Amino acid sequence: MSEDDEKQSRRLKLKFNLEELRKMKGYGTELVTVYLPPDRQISDVRQLLQNEHGQAANIKSKATKKNVQGAIESALSTLNNYKTAGERGLAIFVGAIIVGNNKTRMINVTVDDPPEEIQSVRYRCDSTFELDQLEEMLIERASYGLFVIDRSESCYGIASGKKIHAQEYLPSQVPSKHGRGGQSAQRFERLIEEAAHNFFKKSAERACNYWLPMISDMKGIIIGGPGATKDYVVNGNYFHHEIQKKILPTRFDVGYSNESGLRELVENAGSIMEEIELDTERRIVDKFLMEIMKPYPKATYGEKMVKNALEQGAVNTLLLSENLRKQIVKLECNDCKNKWEVSINRTDPIPSCPSCGTDEENIKEISSKTLVEEMTELAARASGKTVLISTDTEEGATLYRGFGGIAAMLRYPMS
Repeated sequence: MSEDDEKQSRRLKLKFNLEELRKMKGYGTELVTVYLPPDRQISDVRQLLQNEHGQAANIKSKATKKNVQGAIESALSTLNNYKTAGERGLAIFVGAIIVGNNKTRMINVTVDDPPEEIQSVRYRCDSTFELDQLEEMLIERASYGLFVIDRSESCYGIASGKKIHAQEYLPSQVPSKHGRGGQSAQRFERLIEEAAHNFFKKSAERACNYWLPMISDMKGIIIGGPGATKDYVVNGNYFHHEIQKKILPTRFDVGYSNESGLRELVENAGSIMEEIELDTERRIVDKFLMEIMKPYPKATYGEKMVKNALEQGAVNTLLLSENLRKQIVKLECNDCKNKWEVSINRTDPIPSCPSCGTDEENIKEISSKTLVEEMTELAARASGKTVLISTDTEEGATLYRGFGGIAAMLRYPMS
């Protein structure tokens, strides 16, 4: 995979892990979080955990003491698999989580390939996992300001990563026509223009107050609207001088000045929004939808069909929805040593051994892999490109709902 594809894959894997980790709760302070940055020795953290294991012996509750010490032992066992913390560090989340019906399940989630460097050593034992350092890595900092306006309404927001966020919609009270004649005509015209001026000023000020705190991360501000009002507002110096510097010279005609107008603005301005991925997603899904309608399409969809195409090396571009959550877990029974695979969520109870019937206390998780990881690896082996599609666009939602979130553009038609 290219460097961008690898980073995208790391970000998605981290996103999946964080979604699950946020939901996990423990009884008391039984969940252990360990962060290790790339410039620290494994031995340093191992010594820290051994000291904490000794301190846990002082916990009065026998159940809590057992679970905390078990979690620390699991973390130490995980550290034994690593000689170093890697290029960007690693994080370990381990403990007995609540899975319902007064049952708990010991889990161990290791993030050993984060998209960015872990910054500091951290050990914490609590009823939830500490996720702040990893949450920071998913924040989309590069963004574009969006602003649409005419005399009747305005709307502003931002586009960042794969999301469009409409911050506020403002309807105006500017009269569009009046029926006065004679000497009253000029007076009413002045009142209308004064109302329009106040509306333009209010809209620009609200937008500027929203954008200014994040201006250092903004690539530019894109202005649109159905008529000439957008040009009048920009040229009339209604915006803060720092915001004015960020306004891109090209302004776009759109049909509406509300939230729909913001989405249309992004569609029209896609070519100049270098770091926003929405336009790329939309075009590739549209291409797939057009191809699949042909008599002999160079496209296919569905887990089984796409896997078959991947194994034959026929996939040029793999399309995967970011909403895919299926996970394949390998398990081993401690009693009969039977090994098998199941498809479960990480927070589900472990099923009994199909061979000897022993319960989850005597079963350990060997490994787990998401369906997204598995198919991405298959695509990489066949020199295919993988594109992860969000559900924030209409096209992305169609891919997930209508095609199961798995599709592919092929090098040649397949029967």
